Amino acid sequence: MSTAHESDGALGDLIDPELPSATYVLEPGVVAPLVERIATSQSAGTHRSTLPFTGAPLASFPLSSADDVRAATERARSAQPAWADRPLRERTDVLDRLGEIVLRRQSEILDMVQLESGKARRSAFEEVADVAQVCRHFAVRGPDYLADRREPGLLPVLTGVRVHRRPVGVVGVIVPWNYPLTLVLSEAVPALLAGNAVVVKPDPQTTLSALWVAEAVEEAGLPADLFTVVTGGADVGAALVDHVDHVAFTGSTEVGRKVAARAGERLVGATLELGGKNPLYVAADADLASAVPGAVRACFANSGQLCMSIERLVVHEDVADEFLARFVEAVRDLRLGTGLDYTADVGSLVSAAQLERVSEHVDDALAKGARALVGGVHRSDVGPYFYAPTVLDGVPDDARCATEETFGPVVSVTRVASDDEAVRVMNASDLGLNASVWSADVAHARRLAARIEAGTVNVNDGYTSAWGSPGAPMGGFKASGLGRRHGRESVEAMTEAQTVAVQRAARFGASLDSLYALGGDTPSRVLTAALQVMRRLRLP
Repeated sequence: MSTAHESDGALGDLIDPELPSATYVLEPGVVAPLVERIATSQSAGTHRSTLPFTGAPLASFPLSSADDVRAATERARSAQPAWADRPLRERTDVLDRLGEIVLRRQSEILDMVQLESGKARRSAFEEVADVAQVCRHFAVRGPDYLADRREPGLLPVLTGVRVHRRPVGVVGVIVPWNYPLTLVLSEAVPALLAGNAVVVKPDPQTTLSALWVAEAVEEAGLPADLFTVVTGGADVGAALVDHVDHVAFTGSTEVGRKVAARAGERLVGATLELGGKNPLYVAADADLASAVPGAVRACFANSGQLCMSIERLVVHEDVADEFLARFVEAVRDLRLGTGLDYTADVGSLVSAAQLERVSEHVDDALAKGARALVGGVHRSDVGPYFYAPTVLDGVPDDARCATEETFGPVVSVTRVASDDEAVRVMNASDLGLNASVWSADVAHARRLAARIEAGTVNVNDGYTSAWGSPGAPMGGFKASGLGRRHGRESVEAMTEAQTVAVQRAARFGASLDSLYALGGDTPSRVLTAALQVMRRLRLP
């Protein structure tokens, strides 16, 4: 296990090197300035987060009350109009600088993300790369997404129509612990681009990472009160939903339904990215040299604690034996570790509760007849919440891990005799977030992808290609979500469409009113003739 002084990051330099091996403690000089950014009256108690690598205390900070949430939202609402009135170029410049800051200060946030979430550094770096990409994308493409759109009017030439995008006001962002940098900013960036203010409620375990983001957006030039962090659990999240003009929620399907119901009662928008039981299909013609490492990464990145990670391997029987032999060997070679460096492939689960869920899923499957090809054990020798990357074969339909999202380093294997059977197996779920198809015939893989009930399908990749393309919408089918993040769709979700129609004929003393003033059937005959001409000319 690593010692504190092995960190390669700026925060690591502030961790006391005299502490015992594998004990990480953040200095007050790191924590205090971040905690001061919490919107709190200090009346709701405190929370103490723990270090997943060791189970030791990490940081304590005050929680926000419902009144604190209301006050923070009011301040955001007061600050928002001036931000929306700024030239769009000024807003995109802030986003561009934010992406540069995250890249430049990556050692700090990589340390923070690892310390709070327990993930391996290579998984943490995915967040840095993602945020830099998202900021750049919206800084460059944002003006296109927000540009006024011309549409055909009632009468060609005589009627001019434009559609404008107007910010909704205050966007509430509620995010879990598994991607504390990415998930805070994937919704906040398009919201700020569109001229909204943002109030974020992170998971209590990863609050410091969200506060680091608040510091970074201030450094990027965002005015005060436009990005605020409130802290707490479900009660604080519920209070936020009750005050904002759009809610962006990432989490479980169960909680997502409640968020959607409350947003519906208030008639405000909701973007929900929920659970996934994601499948990966290895077709008979797949290139196993690339499919094996691709599948390993897709299954075990961030210890499987990723909404888009693969939990179900569907393998054509023609290549099943060879694929599994290679796959199991590669999984067995994965390195588990606690270092704040790039020596580990797989990090820790985030908490005792997550470890319990993973253990229960595996034990339940084994008790019902499944077989562990590799893993299936709690690796307490590495750290209190580490679980060995696990591959289960022969999982029965009534096992919990057959249908429920495990959200850990566990994947099951199903053999199929045809592509059609593979599609049926992949679609046999109430969830439909992400899927993957591996085949040498890309055209055929595209056709299979079109039959899969999932919001994103990656061909010859696990999840990175779809997620890492911020111009393309990302979200789930069925019980995996509502709405989309990324791309034009995310901007449209956080704006109101306003149509302005101008009747140019009035400039010449003519209008529909003057036509109707002719009386009798004359208006109807004139409009009928005009509509017939438009049909013949195929005018929209």
